[in-house]
Amino acid sequence: MQNSDKAKIGSQYGVWPVMLTPFTENYEIDWASLERLIDWYIDAGVQGLFANCQSSEMFFLDAAESLKLTQFVVDYTAGRVPVISSGHTAGSASRQIEQIQAHAETGIESLILISNRLASQDEGDDVFLRRLADITAHIPETVSAGLYECPYPYKRLLSDEAVKWCADSGRFSFLKDTCCDPEMLRRRAKLVQGSQLRIMNANGQTVLESLKAGCHGYSGVMANFHPRLWVWLVENWDKEPEKAQTLSDYLSSAAMLEYLDYPVCAKDYQKRIGNFTTDLSRTRPIGGYYQGHFPHTVTRTLALGDQVADMLGIEL
Repeated sequence: MQNSDKAKIGSQYGVWPVMLTPFTENYEIDWASLERLIDWYIDAGVQGLFANCQSSEMFFLDAAESLKLTQFVVDYTAGRVPVISSGHTAGSASRQIEQIQAHAETGIESLILISNRLASQDEGDDVFLRRLADITAHIPETVSAGLYECPYPYKRLLSDEAVKWCADSGRFSFLKDTCCDPEMLRRRAKLVQGSQLRIMNANGQTVLESLKAGCHGYSGVMANFHPRLWVWLVENWDKEPEKAQTLSDYLSSAAMLEYLDYPVCAKDYQKRIGNFTTDLSRTRPIGGYYQGHFPHTVTRTLALGDQVADMLGIEL
């Protein structure tokens, strides 16, 4: 199978982890740890990788680091799964265009735009739509486009008109949805029907409902802890609905780990399983995570996931 065929298949559905960026003791990118992380994701059966996103601490990488990070993930993955990437962090339109054009040349499948970079909090949807059209015109035809409703520095949800524009444009293939609203997810699934735009839910508590509504997968932080469980859910929810409901109930509760000093909690876990050499993050200090129950809670919650899978007879 050619890489282009894999990319086409990979975009249809699945689990797309929002990748972590490991750091050395000097807060430089730890490339060897990143290799181990990529292999770990792929071994878990994920359908694609979302590099250079908020979980990657993209707002805390300089321009050279950001571009090198995307290129490294593409090169090391070597077509095993498709890679999408953002790195869309600049404030000015001219700088944003420079960013997206540079990242589009790395070999990624899709260039993911950040919705809050296209309009400020006090600007209306007319401004957002105009800027979305303008910047989309600068994305090379060699890659498709995507959108991410990133919560930082503020969350800008797409209007129904914006979702429909993306679907009708024929340029967009990926929406990382953070609305966390089952009704809105159902509405969005209808808006993208018949288009190539795929809705990837970031909210663990609503994934099963969104899959039933016609959304296409999961792209959230918990794929940094137990991606195999998410892969099973996305691939089997309609074939084994009772098991899927029980697993979803567990995953919905486990997703609360995100609030225990993420991404430090995920980096600590990756360090404990041997992928990372440090748990350091540029986005938050690590000390607070270890002063209370957080590490124990992460350990026991993930152990419960193994027990749930075993109880359900889910082979991972």
